[in-house]
Amino acid sequence: MEAYGHLLLIAMPAFLLLVLIEKAYAYYRGADNVPALDMISSFTSGITNVTKDVLGLTVVVLSYGWLLNKLALTQLEAGFTTGLIVFIVQDFASYWIHRLAHRVNVFWNNHIIHHSSEQFNLACALRQSISVFFRIFTFFLIPAALLGIPQSVVAVVIPLHLFAQFWYHTEHIHKMGFLEHILVTPAHHRVHHAINPQYMDKNYSAIFIIWDKLFGTFQEERDDIKPVYGVTRAVQTWNPIRINFKHLALLIHDCWHTASWKDKGRIWFMPTGWRPADVEAKWPVHTIQAVSQQQKYTTETPRYFIAWCWVQLI
Repeated sequence: MEAYGHLLLIAMPAFLLLVLIEKAYAYYRGADNVPALDMISSFTSGITNVTKDVLGLTVVVLSYGWLLNKLALTQLEAGFTTGLIVFIVQDFASYWIHRLAHRVNVFWNNHIIHHSSEQFNLACALRQSISVFFRIFTFFLIPAALLGIPQSVVAVVIPLHLFAQFWYHTEHIHKMGFLEHILVTPAHHRVHHAINPQYMDKNYSAIFIIWDKLFGTFQEERDDIKPVYGVTRAVQTWNPIRINFKHLALLIHDCWHTASWKDKGRIWFMPTGWRPADVEAKWPVHTIQAVSQQQKYTTETPRYFIAWCWVQLI
């Protein structure tokens, strides 16, 4: 956690500067896709996320240190090759963690904040969850533990792997030639954030796009289909606390009110968006159907209020 904190001291100011540069560039081109309140919402969710992590307000159900002690078959020294192995293992793990977050009701609550913006910009990369209180995916690092990779290497590589996912959250970089076949690019990730039927549940990879191509979830960005961003149950708020727990609140509501004991148990592990028939009939939730006609959420907000929000954020 100490290493993570030191890396944050370098990364966060750099991210902030890049977001502001993108904002200025978009404004210069006359196509500002970084609205002030949307950007503030992204920043505040990012700040609460890293504060929670640095303060250790998360329970790690299965720690890498425990895996290392129990499973190591050999012992590798810290170095570039070891770091590269961890990076690839973490990238593979990220694909499956990400895919589960999109496909399973209870895990979607931990990820909805990241997709909640109806814009696609560098600021939305900072929209990270504060609702992850239990981390259970360390078992994906079993290959690293078997190889005896030191915990110090894992502690540095994993944050770097996360930070490397920042740059491709932008509409200002188009196709990137041969890199499209190797890396996750802005074009690939625009598809991932889109709610168009042709793009839904595609491109889960974090750094190397090969995982999507191997496991059948790859979709190239099409010139004839402009991505529409957000979530199909639009959040309609700038408040990051409400966004973080909006889906969980609905799950709890439905679990409490459904008459079926079977549904009370299975609702948590059903595909994302599934609801028991009786509560869906009684308490319907609007879901976007005509994606191309969707109007982006906005509010009439006085400039002095936006300025006061910036003061509080700073």
